[in-house]
Amino acid sequence: MGAFVISKRLNGDYKFIFATRRGKTIFTSIGCKNKSDCEKMIAAIQDNIEQFTLTRSKSGAGKFFFRLAKDGLVLATSRKFSTEFMFQKGITNLRENIPNSETLDFSENDFAFPDAESVFADQEADDA
Repeated sequence: MGAFVISKRLNGDYKFIFATRRGKTIFTSIGCKNKSDCEKMIAAIQDNIEQFTLTRSKSGAGKFFFRLAKDGLVLATSRKFSTEFMFQKGITNLRENIPNSETLDFSENDFAFPDAESVFADQEADDA
């Protein structure tokens, strides 16, 4: 199973990624002004993935990637895959796992994982 992860870009826009259960990013969305726009796109993708177009492309360096679009509007771009086999594996993973994927929202957190120093400082304060 994979996961959609909503986060905030440095410019204040929201975005989401779709990642495998091992945390490997499959695709990244366009920027959205509102978090609710990300949530709506995720719901639409989960409910109707077959209505979206996956356009296959090849980079100048020979790597494979795809764009996810609906009605001609590109909504997300995949990571670059080094081989056609890995590209196909990414597409298969996407089609199999999107309908049952969970959504994680890290958009309100500055950091998804606190740094070790602040965790240890909090523990030391609790021990004192």
